[in-house]
Amino acid sequence: MTAPKGPTFQPLYKQIKELLLERIASGEWPPGTFIPSEASLASSYDVSVGTLRKALNELVADNVVIRRQGKGTAVATHDADRALFRFFNIVSHDGERCLPVSRVLGRTRRAPTADERQTLELADGGEVIHIRRVRELQGTAILLEDIVLDAARFAALENQPEVLPNTLYQLYQQQYGRTVAHADETLVAVRAGRDEVEQLGVASGEPLIEIRRVARDYQDVPIERRISRLSTRDYAYACTL
Repeated sequence: MTAPKGPTFQPLYKQIKELLLERIASGEWPPGTFIPSEASLASSYDVSVGTLRKALNELVADNVVIRRQGKGTAVATHDADRALFRFFNIVSHDGERCLPVSRVLGRTRRAPTADERQTLELADGGEVIHIRRVRELQGTAILLEDIVLDAARFAALENQPEVLPNTLYQLYQQQYGRTVAHADETLVAVRAGRDEVEQLGVASGEPLIEIRRVARDYQDVPIERRISRLSTRDYAYACTL
């Protein structure tokens, strides 16, 4: 195996963090596997264990790795519940949080819009996979989602699996080797149109929250563009800063 690259600039622990991220993103340490011990990594990079631990602490805070008591440090996986509770920020007005159920309305392969091409950094002539679904909480439809992916990376998703899982991020990771590390979200106020009236049971023109998300991998490459329209009659968007 090629020896790991050494750090080249300060702060040292930040450089070590980036070097570790590169090895995770390259697939050297797949999701769910344990990385070498702190002492071993510190020795390979010729840094102190304290510096190495500081880099790992940031990766833990970023949900990239998880410390397992008595076992070591493993690359995080998007298991169903963990991924949902990390990226699903919808709660009832009394603060209760529960898992959504998804119902797919359709999947198509098509040419991207100009905004989709720019957001996903698509090559000229590239296409996208467009998934539309409704998400329900306690039997009530509250979210209408449009999910767009680069067809060059996710071609099989046009047809397979026949039944899409509730947690798409777990599917991206396990089947396509694409891990969503973080997401950028923008919230805007919109009014319900025909589709929202039909799928969410809201009134035409009723105020909704539109959540515009771009999900990215460890190296900030865009994986998914998602637009969700939320009915706020019984639920709200909640984020802890």
